[in-house]
Amino acid sequence: MHLPLLHTLASLLGCSGLYATWKSPPPPEASSTYQQRADALLSKYPVLDGHWDLPIVARFLAGDNLANFTYQDHLWGQVDIPRIKKGRVGGFWSAAYVGCNSSKEGPNFDGPTDEVRDTLEQIDLTRQLAAYFPRDVGLATTPAEHRRNLADGKVSHWIGIEGAHSLGNSLATLRMYAELGVTYVTVTHYCHNVFADSCSPPEPRHGGLSDFGRRLIIEMNRLGVAADLSHTSAATQRQVIELSAAPIFYSHSGAKSVYNHVRNIEEDVLRSLRNRDAVIGIPFVADFVRGSGNSTIDDVLEHIEHIASVIGRNKVALGSDYDGSFEFARGLEDVTTYPKLLARLLERGWSEEEVAGLASENFLRVVEKTQQVGRDLRGKGRGKKLLPDMKAWEGRKDLIPKSPPS
Repeated sequence: MHLPLLHTLASLLGCSGLYATWKSPPPPEASSTYQQRADALLSKYPVLDGHWDLPIVARFLAGDNLANFTYQDHLWGQVDIPRIKKGRVGGFWSAAYVGCNSSKEGPNFDGPTDEVRDTLEQIDLTRQLAAYFPRDVGLATTPAEHRRNLADGKVSHWIGIEGAHSLGNSLATLRMYAELGVTYVTVTHYCHNVFADSCSPPEPRHGGLSDFGRRLIIEMNRLGVAADLSHTSAATQRQVIELSAAPIFYSHSGAKSVYNHVRNIEEDVLRSLRNRDAVIGIPFVADFVRGSGNSTIDDVLEHIEHIASVIGRNKVALGSDYDGSFEFARGLEDVTTYPKLLARLLERGWSEEEVAGLASENFLRVVEKTQQVGRDLRGKGRGKKLLPDMKAWEGRKDLIPKSPPS
């Protein structure tokens, strides 16, 4: 494992929630009638989760030998194949995450880093897991591929990149990631980058999107790759919502009016999505939901209900962030618990169609529409053909000048 990944795991191991002490009794469960209905529904519409950090855990456990990764047995963390099956999971986005190397990049983002190499290794790992466990795992890059995997009894591994710092300041890198099956890129992680401002640090660098960041969003539209707005600043979110031709996508974000955390979405941003197609995956991480030691399944339900009340039940999904933290909302401790959450929604009066949407269909709809936007912009459907953006980042120091020096 490379040093940046070791640092990332070390930061997870230092999570304060590892030894959380619950301050309230266990939350109630739905009656057996609603649980049976949820189980039956999930047999038709298994969960598609917007964000798991499985690759970094797999790298830690497997080292340089996938035989060490006992995916088919009980693993450290929240995810393994037996629990995936028990939780009625049909697929998830596997986050190709590497840490922000801000100290190497420097204040102008122009220092050399290992981020592209490390991201490629994370993508490769996700693809190799599908090859190593072919009976249980299949790669998915489209809703049709996902449904074929379900028909074959496989869980779909989708690939998302968590943070555009992983692009190495290059639109060409984005195109190559798309060729490898990446279907979303989170515009920032916990650091600003050349494209946009993050929610943290709070002091803005660009005031939202940079000029190069606007080009990034347009190129993502052209490729049919979703621009994931989780982790971004509110200004970045507002500007992407205004600019993007594709539906709006959040892989794992809650409502700031429910719990005031920097990772959650401002109310005015939510309201701006009322007349836009969009999907928001709700996280289960305690720190985002109600704070360490306080978060329960009831609080996750409050995030779901609030966002649904503002923008519609057809725009809410699940983005647990499993394997990305140690403390999750009580009652949602690992991937086996999804059926309990859906049963509670049925008990609250959600229709089976609405719960099926939250389980998987809302994500699939938005991905299909995003990919259709890409086909149209590339001239494979309706509309004028948009060529690849070959613009290089202006801060690069290695480019040959347009004219030789005198």
